[in-house]
Amino acid sequence: MAKAVIMPKAGITVESCIIGKWLKNVGDPVKVGDILFTYETDKASFECESTEEGELLAVFFSDGDEVPCFTNVCAVGAKGEDYSALKPGGAAEAPAVKADEAPKAEEEKKAAAPEATKSADGSLKVSPRARTLAEKAGVDPRYAEATGPDGRIIERDIRRLMETGMPVVEETAAPAAKAEAPAAAAKPESEYEDVRLPGIRKVIAKSMMSSLHGMAQLTHHHSFDATSIQSFRRECKAAGGDVGGITLGDMVLYAVSRTLVNWKDLNANMIGDDTIRYFRHVNLGVAVDTPRGLMVPTIFNADTKSLLEISKEVKQLAEAARSGAISPDLLTGGSFTVSNLGSTGVEMFTPVINPPQTAILGVCGITQRVREENGQIKLYPAMGLSLTYDHRAVDGSPASKFVSELCKNLEKFTLLLAK
Repeated sequence: MAKAVIMPKAGITVESCIIGKWLKNVGDPVKVGDILFTYETDKASFECESTEEGELLAVFFSDGDEVPCFTNVCAVGAKGEDYSALKPGGAAEAPAVKADEAPKAEEEKKAAAPEATKSADGSLKVSPRARTLAEKAGVDPRYAEATGPDGRIIERDIRRLMETGMPVVEETAAPAAKAEAPAAAAKPESEYEDVRLPGIRKVIAKSMMSSLHGMAQLTHHHSFDATSIQSFRRECKAAGGDVGGITLGDMVLYAVSRTLVNWKDLNANMIGDDTIRYFRHVNLGVAVDTPRGLMVPTIFNADTKSLLEISKEVKQLAEAARSGAISPDLLTGGSFTVSNLGSTGVEMFTPVINPPQTAILGVCGITQRVREENGQIKLYPAMGLSLTYDHRAVDGSPASKFVSELCKNLEKFTLLLAK
């Protein structure tokens, strides 16, 4: 009896996943544990292992399709078994080409020029991956044999077309006209390239636009004397070991976790337009730049953890985010976010709040500034902090007082550690 392989649920908060690429074709033998396809959430990518053994009888979704969790994605069983009862509503499996029919089908395809592949309404159904590959390879996707669900052309169809070559259609035009065809077919190299946004970029775009359109955001810029944390950093580096890995950014995260507990309106989520959720502990989101886009993993209960624990955890979370192996459950639940652009030389910026949080802190670079001490002008290292807050939940005065307290804690960092 044929059995289905379902779309896994990659985390408690994940409702659907996008199929990245099929690694098995219809008709291939499958064993339990074989990787069938890759899939991704808006934050991370994964591999789906087969839970069944037999032959891959049918696939119900193509590369790039968004599939609800626990939905049947493909059917596995003995050759020729009926799998119609496993098809999810609205899905159409990719047609399988039998091994003994493949050579014959290929010969027929070469012998006669095929008609362009189109759907019933006359439109061409091509997956984003297939369209991109066709444009790069310079082939016409209309002449690809569609093997995706519902007559859709997918990436493997374009690759097959590239291998077999474009079909030649006999024309009744005069020889002279045919001779001119190659010259007419030559196209100048495009000055630009259109690429569809990947899943995570779409989510980031949607989240940022929702944040700016749905909140009354305002940013305050402060700075503090970074002499204390720079001195402590040098001591940590000299000590070596795990302590030697503590960075200025880690110190800022630690100071934020200790300061934020005194300002509940900033350690909160705005639920709808009339409810604020206050957190008893600081679930500190940390913005991380990854190859797939911005991710914000969470250090839960950061206010209960030591500086060294925060330093280790943020590095582990950042590595997991960059590798794409992070659990989606670690990318939600934050009560406040810190975005650090100090290493890029940014002196001040306007960070955008990560909904539904009520605030975000931007950490800037260190610049040399001057001040008067005992009638003399002296230089000192100043680090900038930029706080963006939702004015619906927080007024300007408490927001500024929070950053002022944070600056004092950072200027006397060793005293903060003693508390």
